[in-house]
Amino acid sequence: MSISAKTVMELRAKTNAGMMDCKKALIETNGDMQAAIDYLREKGITKAAKKAGRIAAEGLVFNAISADNKIGVMVEFNSETDFAAKNEAFLKFGETLAQVVLENDIKTVDELKALEVEGETIETKLNTMIATIGENMNIRRFERVVSDSFVSTYLHMGGKIGVILNLKGEASEENMIKAKDIAMHAAAMAPDFLEKSEVTQDILDKEKRILRAQLIEEGKPENIIDKILIGKMNKFFEENCLLHQKFVKDDKITVEKYAGDLKVVSFIRYKLGEGLEKKSEDFAAEVAAQMKG
Repeated sequence: MSISAKTVMELRAKTNAGMMDCKKALIETNGDMQAAIDYLREKGITKAAKKAGRIAAEGLVFNAISADNKIGVMVEFNSETDFAAKNEAFLKFGETLAQVVLENDIKTVDELKALEVEGETIETKLNTMIATIGENMNIRRFERVVSDSFVSTYLHMGGKIGVILNLKGEASEENMIKAKDIAMHAAAMAPDFLEKSEVTQDILDKEKRILRAQLIEEGKPENIIDKILIGKMNKFFEENCLLHQKFVKDDKITVEKYAGDLKVVSFIRYKLGEGLEKKSEDFAAEVAAQMKG
């Protein structure tokens, strides 16, 4: 039977469940609103929807790479607690997400959630797991990098930090080792830019203003400040640009020098939960709230 968008929206308003879940529930119950609500409750989806407002800033970064090393992905999958992120179902789902992104040319998290795996959408599987484990979980972001040569990925601290590199050069054993070392360096040293040319003029102007003010405060003569600034800005590039940083395994050379003929085209670095506020709640208050709800 045909289910109208208005009916789907009505069910969504009553349950806070996702659009796709609401539509499926109505189809399964021949458009019966109460039966659809019961269906969602039985599947644990309404329970999952109630948890959606709780902050999920823990979790893990997952990665995957194609057999020919030309496509690499990273996915940040969040949970409320580190404990939940160690759950076997959580780990398996995170690996599935990375594999699904690897195999599908998608651009957004919504597109990912709408994909079907083994007869269910990713969103439905996610809501079922939220209801089962009892925590809010969130597919926060992902990257899918396609290279003309090869890619390299690296997970640091068991998945708390992830890096993916797009590289240009022969995928030889030596270059693969170099690529992994550079990805590890990026994970550890957290560069903001690949090279000097990526630093915007606004950032350069701001940094120069700050450094100039510091030098004036230190009492440096005005006639030598510009010369000192040159050295200070070179230090800024050395600290913030991947290729100009001192290589973590040998601080006598830069990353660029270590790379040699291998060219780093781009890099992406994920730090788990960056930019998310971690919520701290009183345990007794939480228990009382659950008893009421």
